[in-house]
Amino acid sequence: MARESFAIGNVRVRAGSAKEVELPITRLVTGGDVNLPVRVVHGREPGPVAWVNAAIHGDEVNGVEVIRQALATLSPKTFRGTLLAVPVVNVLGFLAGDRYLPDRRDLNRSFPGSSRGSLASRIAHLFMTEVVSKCEVGIDLHTAADRRTNLPQIRADLDDPATRELAEAFGAPVMLHAKLRDGSLRQAARDAGARVLLYEAGEALRFEEDPIAVGVAGVRRVLATMGMIDDEDAGGERVMPVECRASGWVRARGTGILHMEAHLGDRVEEGQRLGGLSDTFGRRVRLVHADRPGIVVGLTRAPIVNAGDALVHIATPYDGE
Repeated sequence: MARESFAIGNVRVRAGSAKEVELPITRLVTGGDVNLPVRVVHGREPGPVAWVNAAIHGDEVNGVEVIRQALATLSPKTFRGTLLAVPVVNVLGFLAGDRYLPDRRDLNRSFPGSSRGSLASRIAHLFMTEVVSKCEVGIDLHTAADRRTNLPQIRADLDDPATRELAEAFGAPVMLHAKLRDGSLRQAARDAGARVLLYEAGEALRFEEDPIAVGVAGVRRVLATMGMIDDEDAGGERVMPVECRASGWVRARGTGILHMEAHLGDRVEEGQRLGGLSDTFGRRVRLVHADRPGIVVGLTRAPIVNAGDALVHIATPYDGE
């Protein structure tokens, strides 16, 4: 028997086909409609239902390109199961190049949302209702916040064996056992019964070749692990991530102009020099040292820092004890 069509919004997508769907969000004061774009790849053969999304924060654009490239490799004629791809969740923030919504709310602190709440709450509710509720697994693509950069990494519940398998399959350099944040998509999706991988890589407001390439390959490997595509169609050579279960930021102990010596992916020892702070005449006023051993997974890109600013994010590899 032919596989049933897939229902989303007010449309149905036939098995063995792909379709772009616009889910209504709101109307602008000018009268124009704002919609949530979703591409449904509904395979001819049965299989899992998964989603991949990007730009929950409107300035985090690397994931948009990850989804574009990943979709270009998928054919609904040979695909098994169903994939819901949402390249831009925070549409209004994306158009403005802004992390937040127009009312300054953080969409990733607004889940699971409400149909009668704020704009952020309504978008979250729409996403949960039309996307998450239909899926078993999700991949949430992010970058670092403004004026920061992240080493490609997966954040997930590594204590769940099925989630751990997917995190290992993704193959980012680091996988970090990360606590859930109230109001986040990852927490709401888990409460709804879905497993979620959160991919962090690169900077906001720019396309970066390496983070994008790692993301595309990772998405494809996860789909292959779930049996949705063939193993030979997965991305590149598989790399076993370094597992980390603790991390923290080295913060500035003074004010000055930062000269960073550390790089993403560096292995550092406690007490190792990571950079220094100078005054405007170039006089060194303070050094920056690692407060723990580990891997540099995040850096500030801001040259001017104040006391207490986060400078270097270090994750500690887990030794199993």
